[in-house]
Amino acid sequence: MKKIQSKYFKSDLQAGLVVSLVALPLCLGIALASGAPLFSGIISGVIGGIVVGGLSNSQLSVSGPAAGLTAIILAAIGTLGSFQVFLVAGVLAGFIQLAFGYAKAGIISNYLPSNVIEGMLAAIGIIIILTQLPHAIGYDAIHEGDYFYIDKAGQHQLFSTIIDAINFMHIGAVIIVLASLATLIAFDKIPFLKKIKAVPGALGAVLVGVTINEIFVLSGSPLAIGANHLVSLPVPSNLSEFWGQFTIPDFSEITNINVWIVAFTIAAVASIETLLCIEAADKLDPLKRYTNTNTELKAQGVGNIISSLIGGLPMTSVIVRTSANINSGGRTKTSAIAHGLFLLLAVLAAPMILNKIPLASLAAILIVIGFKLASPRLFKHMWKNGKKFQFIPFIVTIIAIIMTDLLKGVGIGLIVSIYFILRGNIKLAYFFKRDEHIKGDTIQIELAQEVSFLNKAAIKQTFVHLPQNSNVVIDASNTVYIDHDVLEMIKDFVKIGSKEKNIAVELIGFRKVYKIENSATHVTSVIPENDMPLSLNLIQSGIKVPSSKLKIGELSTI
Repeated sequence: MKKIQSKYFKSDLQAGLVVSLVALPLCLGIALASGAPLFSGIISGVIGGIVVGGLSNSQLSVSGPAAGLTAIILAAIGTLGSFQVFLVAGVLAGFIQLAFGYAKAGIISNYLPSNVIEGMLAAIGIIIILTQLPHAIGYDAIHEGDYFYIDKAGQHQLFSTIIDAINFMHIGAVIIVLASLATLIAFDKIPFLKKIKAVPGALGAVLVGVTINEIFVLSGSPLAIGANHLVSLPVPSNLSEFWGQFTIPDFSEITNINVWIVAFTIAAVASIETLLCIEAADKLDPLKRYTNTNTELKAQGVGNIISSLIGGLPMTSVIVRTSANINSGGRTKTSAIAHGLFLLLAVLAAPMILNKIPLASLAAILIVIGFKLASPRLFKHMWKNGKKFQFIPFIVTIIAIIMTDLLKGVGIGLIVSIYFILRGNIKLAYFFKRDEHIKGDTIQIELAQEVSFLNKAAIKQTFVHLPQNSNVVIDASNTVYIDHDVLEMIKDFVKIGSKEKNIAVELIGFRKVYKIENSATHVTSVIPENDMPLSLNLIQSGIKVPSSKLKIGELSTI
């Protein structure tokens, strides 16, 4: 892992800088939408980067304040009477998340089907684009958010605000967003610019935006963008004002039942959003690594405790920051930590400079990120993978999230996906046997007739615990249906995971519709009945292969 981190250190720093530029207005906007002090959003972003980034098992996830919690926070502050009392609930929520982690509640993320995850990503991409369009044309009634906007009355105002924005278009902002988009496209398409690693495309877009607006300002042009269309970071005039931005919880209200209700609500919602985002991050990971979700819940708990103790908002793993991290070249947790350090440095050293950044430039960056998440290729890919089992739950998830919110939309998508799965017969996922050979172990995994996403966790953990330098045969001869999640996991294991552990993999019996190429040759060894195979016990995955009384190939699940 140290070799991997050193290999990507430079690109991680660059990605951390880009994510900090994206995260800065998100932190401020979410704090404002939550009815909390603006500085509380910055605190949450810094702690989410440095503390959670350091403790997390995820190599790509970036944490910070999330728009999915804004309505809860806004209502909670009103119910509890003050922000100081709300911070007590934030501390308690952190301890509850720690308990979730030690109780291994993170396992529920393994049962989220990929069509729902892909739908969530696409919906977030669409909503990112929609929420940034007002900023792109200079109408900033909506503050920056992760997924959707909820006003102070708790109403969803996304589409009506976009319509209103057309009547208040600022030509200067339009020029800047077009120039920023052109810069991003140029850095992505022109070979010469792609080689300039010291200046990532997003940073180039910001610099172009700042330069254009400064020219407008210096020339006295009416196209100049005013302060209400620029990043607005608090600027303390002295050290006393800086320390005055931190808030201490009022622990005298710790026995208040409403505080505990808010704490459990925040812990539950933040944990679910984190698990969703972690699953999505693993899906987007170019290196196809798996995150220990229980460790992630513990890291989030510690982060929320520290953030709330010094006046910060509750946090989650956030897909907008995470996707920006991946698209900017981040490959290890160094980028998340660097993003937190850059946020801290910005607050301490350069608030006046950062306040010159047009929101239109940041909107351009987020629009590009949104387009990549909701690419037309993704829709085409999901359609080809299966209209019933893949595309319908995928498109239902997208519509549900856009029309409601993240958690409700994912819940609806899950119900639809489970409905299609339960229409078939959910049978045993696979048989598993291990043969002793002179040259090493041969492990045969025989997939059963029906393999659904419900079998995903067990098969994933089987791959994780396979011994190094072994030979693995995956036999799909008897299958009539394999879930897309499982197929993708097998492909990733063959291409990447097996090579890391020097495992020789043979594939047999995979149908053309699975789009997995079978091995050219396969030799099956025969074991005498008296030579029973050794028992392979995978307690963490919930799979147990007994040795004495069951025949070779029989499997019991715990």
